[in-house]
Amino acid sequence: MPFRDIPGQDRVKAQLQTALRTDALSHAYIFEGLRGTGRRAMAHALAQALHCVEGGEEACGQCAECRKIDNGNHPDVIRVDPDGATVKIDQVRELQKQFSYKASGAKPRIYTIDSAERLTPQASNALLKFLEEPGAGTLAVLITENAQALLPTIRSRAQLLKFPPLPPDAMEATLLGEGHPPALVRCAVRLAPGLDSARELIQLNWFAEIRNAMLQLAKESARGFAASMLAAQAVAGKGETSEHLDMLFDLFALWCKDMIALQRKQTDTVVCIDQLEFYAKQAMSKPTRHWVSVMDEALRAKRRLRGHANPQLVLERFLFALQGGT
Repeated sequence: MPFRDIPGQDRVKAQLQTALRTDALSHAYIFEGLRGTGRRAMAHALAQALHCVEGGEEACGQCAECRKIDNGNHPDVIRVDPDGATVKIDQVRELQKQFSYKASGAKPRIYTIDSAERLTPQASNALLKFLEEPGAGTLAVLITENAQALLPTIRSRAQLLKFPPLPPDAMEATLLGEGHPPALVRCAVRLAPGLDSARELIQLNWFAEIRNAMLQLAKESARGFAASMLAAQAVAGKGETSEHLDMLFDLFALWCKDMIALQRKQTDTVVCIDQLEFYAKQAMSKPTRHWVSVMDEALRAKRRLRGHANPQLVLERFLFALQGGT
Protein backbone atom coordinates (compact mmCIF):
# COMPACT_ATOMS: atom_id res chain seq x y z
CA MET A 1 0.00 0.00 0.00
CA PRO A 2 1.71 3.23 -1.16
CA PHE A 3 1.36 6.45 0.88
CA ARG A 4 -1.23 7.77 -1.56
CA ASP A 5 -3.61 4.94 -0.71
CA ILE A 6 -3.66 5.68 3.04
CA PRO A 7 -6.61 7.92 3.96
CA GLY A 8 -5.79 10.95 6.11
CA GLN A 9 -2.60 11.35 8.17
CA ASP A 10 -1.29 13.93 5.69
CA ARG A 11 1.12 15.42 8.24
CA VAL A 12 2.82 12.07 8.91
CA LYS A 13 2.97 11.28 5.19
CA ALA A 14 4.59 14.63 4.47
CA GLN A 15 7.22 14.14 7.18
CA LEU A 16 8.18 10.68 5.97
CA GLN A 17 8.17 11.61 2.29
CA THR A 18 10.33 14.67 2.97
CA ALA A 19 12.77 12.49 4.91
CA LEU A 20 12.85 10.00 2.02
CA ARG A 21 13.38 12.74 -0.54
CA THR A 22 16.21 14.39 1.43
CA ASP A 23 17.78 11.14 2.66
CA ALA A 24 17.10 12.21 6.25
CA LEU A 25 15.20 9.25 7.70
CA SER A 26 15.63 8.59 11.41
CA HIS A 27 17.02 5.18 12.37
CA ALA A 28 13.92 4.62 14.57
CA TYR A 29 10.33 5.86 14.70
CA ILE A 30 7.47 5.50 17.15
CA PHE A 31 4.07 5.50 15.46
CA GLU A 32 1.60 6.39 18.22
CA GLY A 33 -2.15 6.34 17.70
CA LEU A 34 -5.33 4.44 18.34
CA ARG A 35 -6.04 1.22 16.52
CA GLY A 36 -7.28 1.86 13.00
CA THR A 37 -5.60 5.22 12.47
CA GLY A 38 -3.26 3.91 9.76
CA ARG A 39 -0.09 3.17 11.75
CA ARG A 40 0.50 -0.28 10.26
CA ALA A 41 -0.36 0.87 6.75
CA MET A 42 2.10 3.75 7.11
CA ALA A 43 4.88 1.38 8.20
CA HIS A 44 4.06 -0.82 5.20
CA ALA A 45 4.14 2.19 2.84
CA LEU A 46 7.47 3.31 4.29
CA ALA A 47 8.98 -0.14 3.73
CA GLN A 48 7.76 -0.17 0.14
CA ALA A 49 9.09 3.33 -0.52
CA LEU A 50 12.50 2.26 0.81
CA HIS A 51 12.69 -0.84 -1.38
CA CYS A 52 10.73 0.08 -4.51
CA VAL A 53 12.87 -0.22 -7.64
CA GLU A 54 11.42 3.07 -8.89
CA GLY A 55 12.97 4.93 -5.92
CA GLY A 56 11.73 8.28 -4.67
CA GLU A 57 9.22 9.14 -1.98
CA GLU A 58 6.31 7.03 -3.24
CA ALA A 59 6.32 3.31 -4.02
CA CYS A 60 4.96 2.08 -7.31
CA GLY A 61 3.16 -0.81 -5.59
CA GLN A 62 3.71 -3.03 -8.65
CA CYS A 63 7.38 -3.99 -8.83
CA ALA A 64 8.81 -7.27 -7.52
CA GLU A 65 10.08 -5.58 -4.32
CA CYS A 66 6.70 -3.98 -3.58
CA ARG A 67 4.90 -7.27 -4.21
CA LYS A 68 7.24 -9.14 -1.86
CA ILE A 69 6.42 -6.66 0.90
CA ASP A 70 2.70 -6.95 0.14
CA ASN A 71 2.99 -10.72 0.42
CA GLY A 72 4.99 -10.55 3.65
CA ASN A 73 8.00 -12.44 2.27
CA HIS A 74 10.62 -9.74 1.78
CA PRO A 75 13.80 -10.87 3.60
CA ASP A 76 14.73 -7.31 4.64
CA VAL A 77 11.30 -6.29 5.96
CA ILE A 78 10.38 -8.00 9.23
CA ARG A 79 7.34 -7.57 11.44
CA VAL A 80 7.22 -8.69 15.06
CA ASP A 81 3.80 -9.24 16.66
CA PRO A 82 3.09 -10.07 20.31
CA ASP A 83 3.44 -13.74 21.18
CA GLY A 84 0.31 -14.12 23.25
CA ALA A 85 -0.06 -11.19 25.64
CA THR A 86 3.46 -9.77 25.26
CA VAL A 87 6.41 -9.24 22.96
CA LYS A 88 9.04 -11.49 24.49
CA ILE A 89 12.81 -11.25 24.75
CA ASP A 90 13.25 -14.34 22.55
CA GLN A 91 11.45 -12.50 19.75
CA VAL A 92 13.80 -9.52 20.03
CA ARG A 93 16.81 -11.85 20.11
CA GLU A 94 15.58 -13.61 16.98
CA LEU A 95 15.14 -10.22 15.32
CA GLN A 96 18.73 -9.29 16.25
CA LYS A 97 19.92 -12.62 14.87
CA GLN A 98 18.17 -12.09 11.54
CA PHE A 99 19.62 -8.59 11.24
CA SER A 100 23.12 -9.88 11.95
CA TYR A 101 23.06 -11.59 8.56
CA LYS A 102 24.02 -9.76 5.43
CA ALA A 103 21.17 -7.87 3.77
CA SER A 104 19.78 -9.32 0.56
CA GLY A 105 20.27 -6.02 -1.25
CA ALA A 106 21.67 -2.51 -0.91
CA LYS A 107 18.46 -0.96 0.45
CA PRO A 108 17.89 -0.33 4.18
CA ARG A 109 16.40 -3.10 6.24
CA ILE A 110 13.32 -2.26 8.27
CA TYR A 111 11.64 -3.99 11.20
CA THR A 112 8.28 -3.20 12.77
CA ILE A 113 7.29 -4.11 16.30
CA ASP A 114 3.51 -4.09 16.66
CA SER A 115 1.91 -3.26 20.04
CA ALA A 116 5.32 -2.17 21.30
CA GLU A 117 3.82 -1.14 24.64
CA ARG A 118 3.51 -4.87 25.32
CA LEU A 119 7.27 -5.50 25.30
CA THR A 120 8.31 -7.32 28.46
CA PRO A 121 10.94 -5.52 30.60
CA GLN A 122 13.58 -7.98 29.38
CA ALA A 123 12.54 -7.50 25.75
CA SER A 124 12.55 -3.71 26.19
CA ASN A 125 16.12 -3.79 27.49
CA ALA A 126 17.23 -6.03 24.63
CA LEU A 127 15.54 -3.72 22.12
CA LEU A 128 17.20 -0.69 23.73
CA LYS A 129 20.63 -2.19 23.09
CA PHE A 130 19.59 -2.88 19.51
CA LEU A 131 18.52 0.77 19.09
CA GLU A 132 21.72 2.04 20.70
CA GLU A 133 23.88 0.07 18.28
CA PRO A 134 21.91 0.00 15.02
CA GLY A 135 23.55 -1.66 12.09
CA ALA A 136 24.16 0.37 8.97
CA GLY A 137 21.02 0.74 6.93
CA THR A 138 18.65 -0.44 9.69
CA LEU A 139 15.34 1.29 10.43
CA ALA A 140 12.95 0.49 13.28
CA VAL A 141 9.24 1.31 13.56
CA LEU A 142 7.57 0.80 16.93
CA ILE A 143 3.78 0.82 16.70
CA THR A 144 1.93 1.65 19.90
CA GLU A 145 -1.24 3.15 21.31
CA ASN A 146 0.69 4.71 24.17
CA ALA A 147 4.27 5.88 23.70
CA GLN A 148 4.51 6.71 27.41
CA ALA A 149 4.34 2.96 28.13
CA LEU A 150 7.73 2.52 26.44
CA LEU A 151 11.00 2.92 28.31
CA PRO A 152 12.08 6.59 28.40
CA THR A 153 15.43 5.52 26.98
CA ILE A 154 13.66 3.91 24.01
CA ARG A 155 11.56 7.02 23.46
CA SER A 156 14.68 9.20 23.52
CA ARG A 157 16.24 7.18 20.71
CA ALA A 158 13.28 7.29 18.33
CA GLN A 159 11.32 10.00 16.55
CA LEU A 160 7.70 10.15 17.70
CA LEU A 161 5.02 10.52 15.00
CA LYS A 162 1.47 10.88 16.30
CA PHE A 163 -1.52 9.50 14.39
CA PRO A 164 -4.70 11.40 15.35
CA PRO A 165 -8.15 9.87 14.77
CA LEU A 166 -9.19 10.16 11.14
CA PRO A 167 -11.86 12.75 10.22
CA PRO A 168 -15.25 11.03 9.87
CA ASP A 169 -15.80 12.50 6.40
CA ALA A 170 -12.60 10.94 5.07
CA MET A 171 -13.47 7.52 6.49
CA GLU A 172 -17.05 7.81 5.23
CA ALA A 173 -15.96 8.50 1.66
CA THR A 174 -13.66 5.46 1.67
CA LEU A 175 -16.22 3.08 3.17
CA LEU A 176 -19.03 4.24 0.89
CA GLY A 177 -16.69 3.70 -2.04
CA GLU A 178 -16.27 0.11 -0.85
CA GLY A 179 -20.03 -0.38 -1.03
CA HIS A 180 -20.92 -0.52 2.69
CA PRO A 181 -24.47 0.51 3.75
CA PRO A 182 -24.61 4.30 4.15
CA ALA A 183 -26.76 4.17 7.29
CA LEU A 184 -24.21 2.00 9.11
CA VAL A 185 -21.22 3.86 7.71
CA ARG A 186 -22.33 7.25 9.03
CA CYS A 187 -22.70 5.84 12.54
CA ALA A 188 -19.53 3.75 12.52
CA VAL A 189 -17.17 6.51 11.41
CA ARG A 190 -18.31 8.66 14.32
CA LEU A 191 -17.79 5.91 16.87
CA ALA A 192 -14.51 4.38 15.66
CA PRO A 193 -11.09 6.10 15.76
CA GLY A 194 -9.88 4.76 12.43
CA LEU A 195 -10.82 3.25 9.11
CA ASP A 196 -10.03 -0.37 9.97
CA SER A 197 -11.99 -0.30 13.22
CA ALA A 198 -14.95 1.42 11.51
CA ARG A 199 -14.91 -1.22 8.78
CA GLU A 200 -14.86 -4.01 11.35
CA LEU A 201 -17.72 -2.41 13.29
CA ILE A 202 -19.91 -2.26 10.18
CA GLN A 203 -19.32 -5.95 9.51
CA LEU A 204 -20.40 -7.07 12.99
CA ASN A 205 -24.01 -8.32 12.98
CA TRP A 206 -24.69 -6.95 16.44
CA PHE A 207 -23.82 -3.40 15.36
CA ALA A 208 -26.77 -3.25 12.96
CA GLU A 209 -28.95 -4.86 15.64
CA ILE A 210 -27.95 -2.38 18.32
CA ARG A 211 -28.61 0.51 15.94
CA ASN A 212 -32.07 -0.89 15.20
CA ALA A 213 -32.67 -1.29 18.95
CA MET A 214 -31.75 2.36 19.52
CA LEU A 215 -34.15 3.50 16.81
CA GLN A 216 -36.91 1.27 18.20
CA LEU A 217 -36.47 2.68 21.71
CA ALA A 218 -36.41 6.23 20.36
CA LYS A 219 -39.66 5.67 18.50
CA GLU A 220 -41.34 3.91 21.42
CA SER A 221 -40.35 6.75 23.73
CA ALA A 222 -42.42 9.06 21.54
CA ARG A 223 -45.45 6.87 22.26
CA GLY A 224 -45.05 7.08 26.03
CA PHE A 225 -43.14 5.72 29.02
CA ALA A 226 -45.04 2.39 29.20
CA ALA A 227 -44.28 1.55 25.56
CA SER A 228 -40.60 2.40 26.01
CA MET A 229 -40.38 0.23 29.14
CA LEU A 230 -41.75 -2.78 27.27
CA ALA A 231 -39.26 -2.19 24.49
CA ALA A 232 -36.45 -1.86 27.05
CA GLN A 233 -37.23 -5.29 28.50
CA ALA A 234 -36.94 -6.83 25.05
CA VAL A 235 -33.64 -5.07 24.32
CA ALA A 236 -32.03 -5.81 27.69
CA GLY A 237 -32.86 -9.51 27.39
CA LYS A 238 -31.81 -10.01 23.78
CA GLY A 239 -28.52 -11.91 23.27
CA GLU A 240 -25.73 -9.87 21.74
CA THR A 241 -27.69 -6.65 21.99
CA SER A 242 -27.72 -6.87 25.77
CA GLU A 243 -23.94 -7.43 25.72
CA HIS A 244 -23.32 -4.15 23.90
CA LEU A 245 -25.49 -1.67 25.76
CA ASP A 246 -22.53 0.69 26.02
CA MET A 247 -22.71 1.06 22.24
CA LEU A 248 -26.46 1.67 22.53
CA PHE A 249 -25.77 4.73 24.67
CA ASP A 250 -23.09 5.93 22.24
CA LEU A 251 -25.68 5.74 19.49
CA PHE A 252 -28.22 7.60 21.61
CA ALA A 253 -25.65 10.38 22.09
CA LEU A 254 -25.36 10.63 18.29
CA TRP A 255 -29.16 10.61 18.07
CA CYS A 256 -29.37 13.58 20.46
CA LYS A 257 -26.88 15.46 18.30
CA ASP A 258 -29.15 14.73 15.33
CA MET A 259 -32.10 16.21 17.22
CA ILE A 260 -30.16 19.41 17.87
CA ALA A 261 -28.93 19.58 14.27
CA LEU A 262 -32.48 19.26 12.95
CA GLN A 263 -33.70 21.99 15.27
CA ARG A 264 -31.06 24.19 13.65
CA LYS A 265 -32.02 22.93 10.17
CA GLN A 266 -28.56 21.40 9.66
CA THR A 267 -29.80 18.29 7.88
CA ASP A 268 -26.45 17.65 6.18
CA THR A 269 -24.89 16.74 9.54
CA VAL A 270 -27.56 14.20 10.55
CA VAL A 271 -26.05 10.77 11.20
CA CYS A 272 -29.13 8.55 10.91
CA ILE A 273 -29.93 9.73 7.41
CA ASP A 274 -32.53 7.01 6.85
CA GLN A 275 -34.69 8.40 9.68
CA LEU A 276 -35.04 12.03 8.63
CA GLU A 277 -38.84 12.09 8.38
CA PHE A 278 -39.33 10.61 11.86
CA TYR A 279 -36.49 12.67 13.31
CA ALA A 280 -37.84 15.97 12.01
CA LYS A 281 -41.07 15.50 14.00
CA GLN A 282 -39.42 14.29 17.18
CA ALA A 283 -36.67 16.92 17.18
CA MET A 284 -39.15 19.75 17.61
CA SER A 285 -41.12 18.00 20.38
CA LYS A 286 -38.59 19.04 23.05
CA PRO A 287 -36.39 22.10 23.63
CA THR A 288 -32.68 21.93 22.86
CA ARG A 289 -31.80 21.78 26.55
CA HIS A 290 -33.69 18.49 26.81
CA TRP A 291 -31.58 16.82 24.11
CA VAL A 292 -28.40 18.14 25.74
CA SER A 293 -29.59 16.69 29.05
CA VAL A 294 -30.35 13.31 27.46
CA MET A 295 -26.91 13.27 25.84
CA ASP A 296 -25.35 13.81 29.27
CA GLU A 297 -27.51 11.02 30.68
CA ALA A 298 -26.27 8.65 27.96
CA LEU A 299 -22.69 9.28 29.12
CA ARG A 300 -23.71 8.71 32.75
CA ALA A 301 -25.41 5.47 31.76
CA LYS A 302 -22.15 4.22 30.23
CA ARG A 303 -20.33 4.98 33.46
CA ARG A 304 -22.95 3.07 35.45
CA LEU A 305 -22.50 0.06 33.18
CA ARG A 306 -18.76 0.17 33.75
CA GLY A 307 -19.53 0.23 37.47
CA HIS A 308 -21.44 -3.07 37.03
CA ALA A 309 -24.89 -1.59 37.65
CA ASN A 310 -27.88 -3.70 36.57
CA PRO A 311 -28.10 -3.20 32.76
CA GLN A 312 -31.91 -3.17 32.60
CA LEU A 313 -32.18 -0.68 35.45
CA VAL A 314 -29.59 1.53 33.75
CA LEU A 315 -31.55 1.40 30.51
CA GLU A 316 -34.86 2.12 32.23
CA ARG A 317 -33.36 5.08 34.07
CA PHE A 318 -32.07 6.44 30.78
CA LEU A 319 -35.47 6.07 29.11
CA PHE A 320 -37.08 7.86 32.04
CA ALA A 321 -34.71 10.78 31.39
CA LEU A 322 -35.54 10.56 27.68
CA GLN A 323 -39.20 11.07 28.58
CA GLY A 324 -38.26 14.25 30.44
CA GLY A 325 -37.82 12.79 33.94
CA THR A 326 -34.88 13.52 36.20
